[in-house]
Formats: sequence, C-alpha cells, structure tokens
Amino acid sequence: MKKLISPLLLLLGVVLMASCVVPKKKFLAMQHERDSLQNGLNIANIKIDSLTKAIAFHRDTINDLRQQVTSLTSRLNNLQEQYNTLSDNYKQLRSNSTDEIKKLIKDLENAQANLAAREKRLQEVEDAMARRDAAVKALRDKLQNALLGFNKSGLTVNIKDGKVYVSLTDKLLFSSGSIEIDERGKEALTELAKVLQTQSDINILVEGHTDNMKVSNLGQIKDNWDLSVLRSTAVVRFLTETQKLDPLRVTASGRGEILPVEKMNTADSRSKNRRIEIILTPKLDVLYNLLNEDLK
Repeated sequence: MKKLISPLLLLLGVVLMASCVVPKKKFLAMQHERDSLQNGLNIANIKIDSLTKAIAFHRDTINDLRQQVTSLTSRLNNLQEQYNTLSDNYKQLRSNSTDEIKKLIKDLENAQANLAAREKRLQEVEDAMARRDAAVKALRDKLQNALLGFNKSGLTVNIKDGKVYVSLTDKLLFSSGSIEIDERGKEALTELAKVLQTQSDINILVEGHTDNMKVSNLGQIKDNWDLSVLRSTAVVRFLTETQKLDPLRVTASGRGEILPVEKMNTADSRSKNRRIEIILTPKLDVLYNLLNEDLK
C-alpha cells in the first residue's frame, strides 16, 4: 500500500509542479507584454504631448494666417476700389485726352498751314525787298555815271535806308540868297531828269535845307523855312515843267535848318548844310500789299 501511495504522491507532485511552472511563464510573458505596452503607452503619450503642442502651435499659426488673410483681403478690397476709381478716371481722361489731342492736332495742322503761308509770304517780301535793293543800286550807279561831271561842284549820290539820295549844294544850284536856278544847276538837273525819265517806278522827293544863319534882305522870303521851300519848289518846277517829269511822282518839301549834315558852326559846315536833297524811292506797292495782307 505504501509502495502504491508513493508513486501517486510523486505523480501528484509532478503535476503540481507542472501547473505552477506554466502560470509563471505566462506571468512573465504578460509582465513583459505589460512593460512593452507601458513603453508604447509612454511613447504614445509623448507623441500625444508633442502633437498637442504642435496642434497648439499650428492653431496659433493658423489664427495668425487667418488674421493676415483677413487683413490682406481688406487691403485687396481697398486696392480694388482704388483700381476701379483709377480705371474710371483713366477712361474719362483718355476720352477727354483723345478729344484734346484731336483738337491739338487740328490746331497744329492749322498753325503749320499758317506758318507755311507766312513763310511763303515772307519769301515774297524778301524777294520784293531784294528787287527793290537791286533797283536802288542800279539807279545809284546810273545817276553816278550821269552826274559824274558834277562831283567837284558838290554833288553826291548815296544810298541810305533803301533810298537814293542825290545831294546838291546850294552853290551848284543857286546864287547866294536866290531862289532862281543857275545854268550850272540846270545842267545837273537835266542829266538827273534823263535818268529819272527811264525810271517810272521811282518816286521823287525834293527837300530844301538851309544853314542856321538868319535870313535878311531877301524881300518876300521871311526865314529859312521860306527859303528852303521856295528853292525846293523851284527844282520841282524845273523837273516837271521843263523836263516833263510826271508831277504825280514829285513832291516838294522844305526842312529849313533843322536837319543839318554838319553841326559845327563854321563857314564850311554851313555851306554843306545849304543843299537840295533829291530823295528817290522805288514804288513799293507790291511790298506794301504783301505786308498789308500779312496784317489781315
């Protein structure tokens, strides 16, 4: 009996030992798994903390971005309004500018046309003046040649202000205190008339000049004005009545003593001041017409 119990006890002990061994392994395995899960949980918690922080950071960033978007949207709206205003102004300005430009172009075209017309007119005037100057020089040359023999008697021919001045001292034309032309003076005026008869487009002004000495013992001649006018009239009569120049071309004028050529009060200066000046001017009808048309 004792022999039979012993094996049973032995068997029971083995079974109990086996049953004790298996749960311990499971326990260890479970403990290991628990530790592993704890580590995983810790890591997960760390990640959760990190993500929470990241989410909080990004939430702030998102809020900042939203505020920036709101601000930018507001600025964009303002800019859009400004753009619309500028666009409207530009369209209106462009419309107005187009009209103004058209008007300016038309004004410019008119100004250019007027300028061209004025340039043409100016050229015509310059041509007329050139013809006048050429005519004046040609007339001077003819008179100088025709009156060459009287140069020593106090006759001069000059051009001044586009006119020919034939100056004859009183000793060539008149005796002292006389208003009657002497023979030598008539010869000079005859040669002058021959040239003027071929120059129908020349106007003739005869000016009498005296010195500054007072007139005395000359009968009806009261003063230097009378003397200058009467001597001028005598020359005009000779040119028109004797030499048959057209009276419409000839004018008599007396200037007395007021336009001396010499201001020294000497005998020689007074002699030069006593003179007849025959001023020859080309008819400037064409030139005057051109200038008058310019003034219209």
